Amino acid sequence: METKDLLKKVRKIEIKTRGLSRQIFAGEYHSAYKGRGMIFSEVREYQYGDDIRSIDWNVTARFNHPYVKVFEEERELTVMLLIDVSGSGDFGTQEQLKRSLITEIAAVLSFSAIENNDKIGVILFSDRIEKFIPPQKGRKHILRIIRELLDCNPESSGTDISESLRFLTNAIKKRCTAFLISDFRDKGYARSLQIANNKHDVAALHVYDRRETSLPAVGLLRVLDAETGMERWIDTSKNRVRENYAMKWESHLEMMKEIFSRAGVDSVSVRTGEDYVKPLIRLFKLR
Repeated sequence: METKDLLKKVRKIEIKTRGLSRQIFAGEYHSAYKGRGMIFSEVREYQYGDDIRSIDWNVTARFNHPYVKVFEEERELTVMLLIDVSGSGDFGTQEQLKRSLITEIAAVLSFSAIENNDKIGVILFSDRIEKFIPPQKGRKHILRIIRELLDCNPESSGTDISESLRFLTNAIKKRCTAFLISDFRDKGYARSLQIANNKHDVAALHVYDRRETSLPAVGLLRVLDAETGMERWIDTSKNRVRENYAMKWESHLEMMKEIFSRAGVDSVSVRTGEDYVKPLIRLFKLR
């Protein structure tokens, strides 16, 4: 993409998503995530009504009188975006590609973070880590993130969600809020997701297109798997073919829901061509 065209696209996305963030998401984001991180402040004498789980037993034993630990809200959070840039993102039949939708969602979350004085970092992944952008603050940093997403040419077309989660767990030492944004066309990431969510606060955003849920009856179609490069012909005029396709989609959804539930991860699904405002607000309200 030419630099001039890239800058125009960056500016267009900034105008749309920054406006949304200020008008709608900043408050929702603040109530959902601010105050979730707590840091140790001081020790004071136990008072009637204090939670016994906050008793500092070492200090209590030393002074032979109950003392409790006092915590306060962490005013500054670190937010990480784990963004799937695999080949399946280059698909879309409803006005936009999945990749375009992911870019807008990432921009909204980024601007919501900096409106709340938080740091934002990004992990772009396929079946490997394509790029790591360490957490920082500021508008210039957000614009860099948008540019990287728009101009990303991944070395690989496959997907390995576990690899991105392992990288998050190893690279970010302090507890953070992490948004995993993908179409989740992968398997075997359940354990990695559980481990990552035990250390961090992970939320999942599932992006999909309507044509992934059902096939139209339009006769023979040549289809290409963007991640493997495999091509095949399918006869969409056959009821059995369309039914099997829909059943595979339902199976995919059930697998995702079970994985998210077991890992204790909040999630929403967002479809290309549809307004993503309501799903994002719903995700914040799940907090």
